Amino acid sequence: MTIRVVLADDDALMRAGLTVVLDNAGGVEVVGEAGDGLRAVEVCRQLTPDLVLMDVRMPGVDGIEATRRIVAAGLPSRVLVLTTFRHDEYVWGALRAGASGFLLKRASPERLVDAVRTVAGGEALLDPAVTRDLVEHFVLSPGASAVDGDEARRVAVLTQREIQVLRLVAEGLSNAEIADLLVIAESTAKTHVKRILAKIGARDRAQAVVLAYRAGLMAAGGR
Repeated sequence: MTIRVVLADDDALMRAGLTVVLDNAGGVEVVGEAGDGLRAVEVCRQLTPDLVLMDVRMPGVDGIEATRRIVAAGLPSRVLVLTTFRHDEYVWGALRAGASGFLLKRASPERLVDAVRTVAGGEALLDPAVTRDLVEHFVLSPGASAVDGDEARRVAVLTQREIQVLRLVAEGLSNAEIADLLVIAESTAKTHVKRILAKIGARDRAQAVVLAYRAGLMAAGGR
């Protein structure tokens, strides 16, 4: 099946370049564009694409609010955030709003296509190194806000094993890596993750990572 993509970026040249890369990738088609967040939401409502490549810094309605509106509307479109900087507070806001991952704009065309296919396929795209930098800079820094009580209560329903798995997910480990570390079958690790997402009400692994940090599970250094 062809992955239908909408591009949301206020830079027309950037949208043109992304279109060339994606339309020539095979199995991916750019079906719409938007120059700001408000238009991005409108296009998603009209076209219900599989994925939105969302720039976070746009005039008017930015990518964070656009992501929040797309998720709140129950649209099937998944959001992959594009950012210029590793330390970008907008990215953290977009992940909290429901984005399924993020990618640096300087990524190679091959990496971009892989990212689109990964997120459209239902997985989260979280580069462990960038995620760690982002969290340390905006969540675990001295000026960061305190642990969110509601999010702490959401993880309280998890078993000790599930908390252990959630911490590993938050460190950026795949199901296969979790299975190797815990000496369990990959299918068992996948089942754990699926059950965790259901219990905490997370849409995908990206939201689970946000919840793990906001609930204070990682404040003591992860595993």
